[in-house]
Amino acid sequence: METLLLAGDVGATKTDLAIFSSEAGPRAPLAQSTVATAAYASFESLVGEFLAQAQRRVDRAVFAVAGPVIDGRVTATISHLPWKLDRDHIRQALGFTSIELMNDLEATAQAVPHLQPDELYTLNIGRSIAGSAIAVIAPGTGLGEAFLVWDGARYHTCASEGGNVDFAPLNSFQAELLRYVRRSHDHVSYELVCSGMGIPNIYAFLKEGGYADEPAWLSRQLAAADDPTPVIVDAALNREPGCEICLAALGHFISILGAEAGNLAIKVIATGGVYLGGGILPRILPILEREKERFLNAFWNKGIMTEMLLRIPVHIIVEPQAALLGVAWRAFS
Repeated sequence: METLLLAGDVGATKTDLAIFSSEAGPRAPLAQSTVATAAYASFESLVGEFLAQAQRRVDRAVFAVAGPVIDGRVTATISHLPWKLDRDHIRQALGFTSIELMNDLEATAQAVPHLQPDELYTLNIGRSIAGSAIAVIAPGTGLGEAFLVWDGARYHTCASEGGNVDFAPLNSFQAELLRYVRRSHDHVSYELVCSGMGIPNIYAFLKEGGYADEPAWLSRQLAAADDPTPVIVDAALNREPGCEICLAALGHFISILGAEAGNLAIKVIATGGVYLGGGILPRILPILEREKERFLNAFWNKGIMTEMLLRIPVHIIVEPQAALLGVAWRAFS
């Protein structure tokens, strides 16, 4: 008997929703939409509008959410969402028979074993060891992390909040960056220097520290922007020659990401591979291609663990809705 599933990837910036059927599977959504998360007063109103437009009766729902899911709840201040999410409240408000909330990086990790070669961009070919742990790290609005472990028959996903651990500088520049960000934050995590919210911190440090000048046209654009990150990224990508201060900010971001990806690989012994997700990396792929050596050097430079890391495959997930696919694969498996 065919069953319908409402799947969602709920992020601080945007929310992807889709309806899947057990017969068509995760690669063939029956209805799909992407909306701005902050445009809705509540999660229930966001989902209710989508279901009304789709005109399909769905009893079961699974939502991947940015942030830790604890006892069926997600706290807005931790997840960077504009509202709290409560599994029981959502079920009652929308009339679902069954509902599950899961971490968004856990959902992305769920998709990893199913991704096709054209949905990946490889930074390091390496050699994957079958049945070994796999690490997933994703800079988006925040910095998400997760991993997969093998039970002898299949992979199981594990959520993590590793992006919120203490930022560990690699060099004197990053040590100064740490001191700079600490002026406005009691705790400086990797997320604060390696995500959509972290790029403006690196940029501001470069500007205030006199490492690069800010052009007048860029000053005007940043002053008019609600979110400086897209402005910085666009200025780095879309100008010829590239905007020096913006390119520098992204270069340091890439180096810090490489270091933390290596940290995660060591923590879970990810000899099955490291996969980088999130919306930022596919967007800056031309810059990342040029800075590939910088990323990998930071990834590999781990003392006695360097030899292991040299052999680990590293891929960027370029499929934009990997988390949504992961939700569907989780639900139908």
